[in-house]
Amino acid sequence: MSITFHCEHCDKKIEAADSAAGKWGKCPACHNKVYIPDLKVDEELKLAPIDNEEEKRKKQLMAETFKLTQNILNEKESPDENIETAASASKIGDKQLTEKIISYLRQMADGQLDQAEKTTNSIIPYHLNAKKILDKIAVGEIVVPELADIPKQVLSGLIRTLRGKIS
Repeated sequence: MSITFHCEHCDKKIEAADSAAGKWGKCPACHNKVYIPDLKVDEELKLAPIDNEEEKRKKQLMAETFKLTQNILNEKESPDENIETAASASKIGDKQLTEKIISYLRQMADGQLDQAEKTTNSIIPYHLNAKKILDKIAVGEIVVPELADIPKQVLSGLIRTLRGKIS
C-alpha cells in the first residue's frame, strides 16, 4: 500500500511508499522539500479554543474600517466650497497670477523655500489658470527676464514641481 498526499507548494498529488512515511522527500513536480505523512500514527491536532471576545473585537474593527473607507470614498467638496473657490479665483487677474508664479520660481531658484511654500499656497486656488501660465512660460510664450539667469533645465524642473503641487 502507498501513501497519497498533496504537495504543500504546488498542490500536486504525490504517491510514496509506506517505508517513506514520517520522512522528508522532494516533490517530483516542483522539487520542493515535502514531509511524507505517517498515516499509522494517530496524532490528533488540537486547535485553540475560539475567543469570543477577540472575535467580537475583530468584527467591530472590520466594521469601523469599512465605515471609514466608505466615508473617504464618499467624500466630496460641498457646493459652497466650489462657489467660494470660483468667487475667490475671479478676484485675481492673470497678470497678478503670473507675477506670483514668477515670484515662486525665483524664490525656489534662490533657495527661499519657506517663502516659496507661502507663495505656492496663494497660487493653489487658481490652479487651472496657473497651469496655463506655467505652460506658456515653459514653451517660451511668456518671456520672463527675471528668470533669465536660471538654467533652462532647472527652470523646467521648478515648473514641473509647481505643477505637481497645484494639481
